[in-house]
Amino acid sequence: MRTVGRISASPCVSEQALDELVARISSGAAARDSAPAFPEDPFRALADSGALAMPVPDPVGSKGRRATFTREWRLLRAVARADGSVGRILDGHFNAVERLSVCALEPLRSRELEAVAAGELRLGVWGADPIPGEGEPARLVETGDGIRVSGVKTFCSGSTGLDRAVVLVRAADAAPGPPLAAYVDLTHGVEVDRDWFRGAGMRSSESHRVVFREAHVLAVFGGPGELLREPYFARDAIRTAVTWAGISDAAVDAALEILAAKTAGRDPDDIVSLAAGKMLTAQGTVDRWLEYAAATADADPEASLAGFAVQLREAVASACREILDEAARAVGSHPFAASGPLDRARRDLELFLLQHRLERALARRGRQEILARRQES
Repeated sequence: MRTVGRISASPCVSEQALDELVARISSGAAARDSAPAFPEDPFRALADSGALAMPVPDPVGSKGRRATFTREWRLLRAVARADGSVGRILDGHFNAVERLSVCALEPLRSRELEAVAAGELRLGVWGADPIPGEGEPARLVETGDGIRVSGVKTFCSGSTGLDRAVVLVRAADAAPGPPLAAYVDLTHGVEVDRDWFRGAGMRSSESHRVVFREAHVLAVFGGPGELLREPYFARDAIRTAVTWAGISDAAVDAALEILAAKTAGRDPDDIVSLAAGKMLTAQGTVDRWLEYAAATADADPEASLAGFAVQLREAVASACREILDEAARAVGSHPFAASGPLDRARRDLELFLLQHRLERALARRGRQEILARRQES
């Protein structure tokens, strides 16, 4: 547990503070991409601003949260716009803090939430199992010192800088069925394989393979399948889409800057102008979906957004891909050969979108609607 000093319990980050925070994160994004490591400076800044405490109740013994979903998701999108890797880790932190708040029992709940609110704990959610050849999937182990977790998880974002993680694990008896959600102390019994993640995108997200060697389980949240419980699982999914949106904002910004520079002293031609218009239209589509989602979540935090979240993610992912396609078509090859903000946004977003396959979920949503119409007729 790190100590950064007590921070304000302010329910939100001010506009000026947000602008300064985003500028600070953005200024180091290229260097972090070139020399990947956990983004310590951005997370110190996020802790100092109070941003890491947004989902924490105030006071911690109560229910609710100290910032609206509208404010939280606006900040997350702005951070992802500044650096997609930082946004990815922050997305997972918010997911984990919300689960800690609703699932943990006392006194663990208040103790951990107090530390989060003080900027002393960074959390994440690690769900991906290894493929064959990468090790045995993580499982609970009963020892004389209590419950531990051993085994492997992959795509563990923030792995070199987090203190706790909600880890999807198999039960100690290896019974089939949905996984359990173990709240794990990452300070001991955790080995990070930094050679595993060698992707071109999301380079400082530190999304490595992690080997657990009887790491301490602080709690098991609920029963099998707890992570899928609504309304929380849908909000996890929406936060992912918010992070996509922030990276796509960076792509739009970079592409328009390049086009403005390339056409200096003359009017842009119709092809370039059409591409810019399509990017702005796709960005506006993302805006409307996320604005509606945030307003709906704030109006009734207990309502499930499950079906809506599937459609939202599909719409946002499609809009993000259109932005990347139109940006590449308009600017040509040079910005990608020489690298820069647009190339980094493209690499980050393409990899991130691949981690979330939506076809099956979207098909289930469509099937549900067809069957519902059949019953009505």
